[in-house]
Amino acid sequence: MDRVVFLGTAGGRASVFRFLRRAGGFLLWLSGDIVHVDPGPGAFVYLHQLGVDPRSLDLVVLSHIHLDHSSDVNAVIESATDGGKLRQVALFAPESAFEGKNRVVLPFIRERLAKEGFLREGEELRYKNISVKAVMKHTHHNTETYALLFNNRVLYVSCALYEDRMLQAYPKGIDLMIINTTLYRKTKPIDHLTVEDAEKLISHLRPKQVVLTHFGYELLTQHEPRLVAMDLSKKYGISVIPAEDFMEVKI
Repeated sequence: MDRVVFLGTAGGRASVFRFLRRAGGFLLWLSGDIVHVDPGPGAFVYLHQLGVDPRSLDLVVLSHIHLDHSSDVNAVIESATDGGKLRQVALFAPESAFEGKNRVVLPFIRERLAKEGFLREGEELRYKNISVKAVMKHTHHNTETYALLFNNRVLYVSCALYEDRMLQAYPKGIDLMIINTTLYRKTKPIDHLTVEDAEKLISHLRPKQVVLTHFGYELLTQHEPRLVAMDLSKKYGISVIPAEDFMEVKI
């Protein structure tokens, strides 16, 4: 059964590192394979708490290199390969994750991989039964960041400054759209999506199902994601779900 499980739903430094919620990204079960997307702080521990053996992972994907999306990538891959004894897991990420002074993937971890792939806008990578297309390069604090399409069914709208070209770049009518909705409203120039931005995407793209996640400090402490999602669901007649830590959604 295809599904997504959220290891954590905090977004931005304040909510992640004050531990208002867990981080750790999410897991996708698609076509019999398991993908771990954006393994941030605690991801390795949360896998075990969920009863998921890291050695069952097939693919790890980073949308970008910020710590709340990548801090556990080495631990997850090291455990997935059983310390290098196995060579069954691949890693797809921006080139900046592998190369340069800000790289987050350690050289010896790269040697453990069955396959590595650099994300580039408009290009599709494949491993086993999984396809990953970097449908758009986002504007996000001068960091190479991508929106990702998995198996032409699941669109992950990672951290970004909203741009109208998203409405043309992203596919319409997708089975599931996961939107990193960090801000309730924008009060200062931060390259993160707001509830208003998420609404623009939902109203134009009309996905079959939406999950809002990656919530920032203000959204969690001064507003209720549950009420935000309920309002959007009623307004557009689409199932909009506010993510909770360890929540599972069928696709």
